[in-house]
Amino acid sequence: MQAIDWDRIDLAVFDVDGTLYDASRLRRAMLGRLLLDAAARRSTRTLRILRAFRNVREDLGDEQPPEFDELQYTRTAGHAGCTADEVRALVGEWMEQRPLPLLAACRYPHVDRLFDALRAAGKQVAVLSDYPAAAKLAALGLQAHPVVSATDAEIGALKPNPTGLRAILERTGVPASRALMIGDRIDRDAAVAWQAGVQALIRTRKPDARVATFRRFDDPVFQPLLAPQAAPGMQVLAG
Repeated sequence: MQAIDWDRIDLAVFDVDGTLYDASRLRRAMLGRLLLDAAARRSTRTLRILRAFRNVREDLGDEQPPEFDELQYTRTAGHAGCTADEVRALVGEWMEQRPLPLLAACRYPHVDRLFDALRAAGKQVAVLSDYPAAAKLAALGLQAHPVVSATDAEIGALKPNPTGLRAILERTGVPASRALMIGDRIDRDAAVAWQAGVQALIRTRKPDARVATFRRFDDPVFQPLLAPQAAPGMQVLAG
């Protein structure tokens, strides 16, 4: 049984993709658009390049090489038989820009209430993402500060490398012992938290003995913040 003591949390750091919005729903919507594009072009080239890019990104998260930002494009180009510039352009169009109008409809319920409740309780809200996140947050109708991405020039490291999370702690002035990382992957979000000495809370349907978990943003673990009559305090997670 895991617990979150909100009285001892001054900073909540959120992952974005798969944590603040339903990534599966967004992927289905984008797949429809990609298939229409493939039919119009009579080519699955864009689909194949983007699939290769996602696989390369996952591998780089495991490998943690230096200067991953350029490597993600050059390695994808090698796998897909294209140029790094083509990969960069397709990623910018199909993974960063075109999904933005769809994000609001994919946002998980009660996320906005939780962000407001955290601030009302005097806590800071930040974001740590492996992908550029500022435009996504705006599309989701959410605000956080600071917003740190793995691709930021001063970060240059994918989770679970703790560089980005440590930068957030430094910028906010919050010690690791009073911060909480909220994400959807144990191998990335919980792992980066543990490396930085930060507690983790993971969105998952399957409870895990290693980490505190939740399913929805109105679960009991958040009620001390969301319920106006309740003062923040210790809440034990069900399940």
